[in-house]
Amino acid sequence: MQNNLKMDGRKVQRNRCRIDSTVKYLNQQAAGRVLNVSRTGIAIELSGKFNAATGSNVVIENDDIGLIEGTVRWRRDGRLGIQIKQTSNSLAQMSAYFRHFHREVRPVLTR
Repeated sequence: MQNNLKMDGRKVQRNRCRIDSTVKYLNQQAAGRVLNVSRTGIAIELSGKFNAATGSNVVIENDDIGLIEGTVRWRRDGRLGIQIKQTSNSLAQMSAYFRHFHREVRPVLTR
């Protein structure tokens, strides 16, 4: 299918997961759950109020990946899309996560 809208599509495959996490921005923090992850980004669903605008630098902390710094790319209905900062540390953390911890999560209900 041809892209007639001249919009950027996803360049990296996303993998579903469920990882309890904390997102921090300035002096705020909110609990959330990572819904999907790729080597370059994370989608997280927040369980509380969080006032980081698009373009804000945030830190995501969880047991499986560790501390990851990123930039908010989108916000919608209590969810955030975060682009991971491409540093040698974050690349190593994401590679280790996919090598040792990641398990694809399938929906519970099937048709």
